Amino acid sequence: MTSKKRTDTSMEEKKIIGITGMPGAGKGSAMETAKKAGYPVVVMGDLIREETEKRGLSQTPDNLGRIMLKIREEGGPGVVAKRCLLKIRDSIGQTVIVEGIRGLAEVNELKEHFPDMFLVAIHASPKKRAQRLRRRGRSDDPKTWEEFQKRDLRELVVGVGSAVAISDHIIINEGTPKQLDRNVSKMLKKVEKRWKM
Repeated sequence: MTSKKRTDTSMEEKKIIGITGMPGAGKGSAMETAKKAGYPVVVMGDLIREETEKRGLSQTPDNLGRIMLKIREEGGPGVVAKRCLLKIRDSIGQTVIVEGIRGLAEVNELKEHFPDMFLVAIHASPKKRAQRLRRRGRSDDPKTWEEFQKRDLRELVVGVGSAVAISDHIIINEGTPKQLDRNVSKMLKKVEKRWKM
């Protein structure tokens, strides 16, 4: 567990736990569990939402998807991770959760600065994920099965599947929110213990 109090932890001393997974898998819920435990969180998707707003576009699934691809085209596949570095550095505490990692380029970019990064994949079936996204009802969530499949394909093109494949730990999230909360809490304790060894 990390302290919420301001510390002077330098970039070199920081450790990160990255969270990856397909839309609706439960990354946001895992992040909330980490927040409750006192961990600072950097959400990579927030950078896409900020960029979409900067470009004067509404946050529809199509616009956010287009901007996600566009900024990678302009700045390279690891650009979102690069842009997160400042937020990670300014986070209070030694261990930072980075939610929403998409692809090997982002993993490599973060590992260049944080070699001990621990990558966790949250996994759930397409049917379960589609149900969750419909219930969540965020502006960028797909409203139809076709939109859901289109978004999945876009995420796979960016490289989410590769990030999931090389993750250090996988949490299957087919059950209740309480089960996910328990599994994430156990994982956080396990990682902190490993780093202390």
